[in-house]
Amino acid sequence: MRRVVVTGLGIVSPFGRGVEHNWTSLLAGQSGIRKITNIDLKDIPVQIAGQVPWGEGEHDFNPDTVMPPKDQKKADKFILYGIAAANDALQDAAYEPKELSEEEQCRAGVMMGSGIGGLNNIYENAISFNEVGIKRISPFFIPSCLINLISGTVSIDHALRGPNHACVTACSTGTHAIGDAAKIIAMGDADVMVAGGAESAVNVLGLAGFARMHAVTAEFNDEPEKASRPWDKKRSGFVMGEGAGALVLEELEHAKARGAHIYAELVGYGMSGDAHHMTAPCPDGDGAYRAMKMAVTHAAEHGVQIEDISYVNAHGTSTPLGDLGEAAAVRRLFGDKIGNVSMSSTKSSTGHLLGAAGAIEAVYTIKAIQEQICPPTLNLEDPDEEVKDLDLVPLKPKKKAIKAAMSNSFGFGGTNSSLVFKKFED
Repeated sequence: MRRVVVTGLGIVSPFGRGVEHNWTSLLAGQSGIRKITNIDLKDIPVQIAGQVPWGEGEHDFNPDTVMPPKDQKKADKFILYGIAAANDALQDAAYEPKELSEEEQCRAGVMMGSGIGGLNNIYENAISFNEVGIKRISPFFIPSCLINLISGTVSIDHALRGPNHACVTACSTGTHAIGDAAKIIAMGDADVMVAGGAESAVNVLGLAGFARMHAVTAEFNDEPEKASRPWDKKRSGFVMGEGAGALVLEELEHAKARGAHIYAELVGYGMSGDAHHMTAPCPDGDGAYRAMKMAVTHAAEHGVQIEDISYVNAHGTSTPLGDLGEAAAVRRLFGDKIGNVSMSSTKSSTGHLLGAAGAIEAVYTIKAIQEQICPPTLNLEDPDEEVKDLDLVPLKPKKKAIKAAMSNSFGFGGTNSSLVFKKFED
């Protein structure tokens, strides 16, 4: 199998746009979760979210830098976020296929997904149709909502003529997209893939739907930054977030031949199904364990042993059942080596970005390896008894030697995914 490395990173998150800005904010213990002020929430009990800041500031999201204003009505916000993250990752990788031969363009592709897709435009067009009728439906309505239109647009914008695919696996989407894209490269069907996920479901319909499920917390509306608290006894559900993350994945020799900067090597990818419940994870974390086990098994083929993995970026959404299930799975996986492992949830800072979560968390995991520091779990003031013996990096970042690290994502339908990255060594 061919080796796959990471040569470009891009993020749009509740912190704003830009990898270094995101990473600095994360390590500083900042929170991107705020009171919602731009939506009429009606009687929805949830009043907070991790929203992407829009504006003209250096790290704000400005859609005009992504797409001409006249074309923006053709794309839901999640598509704009995904394009922005992909553009930034390609720029970071110093890779522009438009400048290459058609043969080289055919060896580069895209795998960008979303968990929900164009919920904003679905909601707005449904209201318009109900009030006025078909004349108020935009002719761009359908393509504006399609999940594969991130990949499609990025492919068109950058002349990426290779595999053009999308992934939809709820909150596992970003991780699955990266893992599947890496497989495409490893199997020889492409040399370069832009991979990741995007989401923008923070609207009336999305908030109401998750609120009716009792999946999101409504207990910290007056203290938004304290709402996401993985493994803490006061946790009561996740906080919705939005944004996008993208990686440029590249076959090792291809990257070396063009002198690319290599952030890390992707050495492990695992998948599994709980076969248990539509929305609830296995209480003992069995599905999560099997996904992680598969990723670790593949990593061993690249010379990475389980004792080499010293940091886990957890799925850690701040739900009562999910946090403990994942902790049990991690404990089972590492066994007597658990004492060497630090695990944190960056969702405590950003909220849960649903289909984009795995992608931005993969970026954070790679940065942890690059800078040898574990980002913190905010608001972890009083951990559950079941996890008190684990190093969950409470409140402050932790300097640590990290040779390899794992990033986890689990989603509705019992879908689980895990990635293992290692410090690059030629």
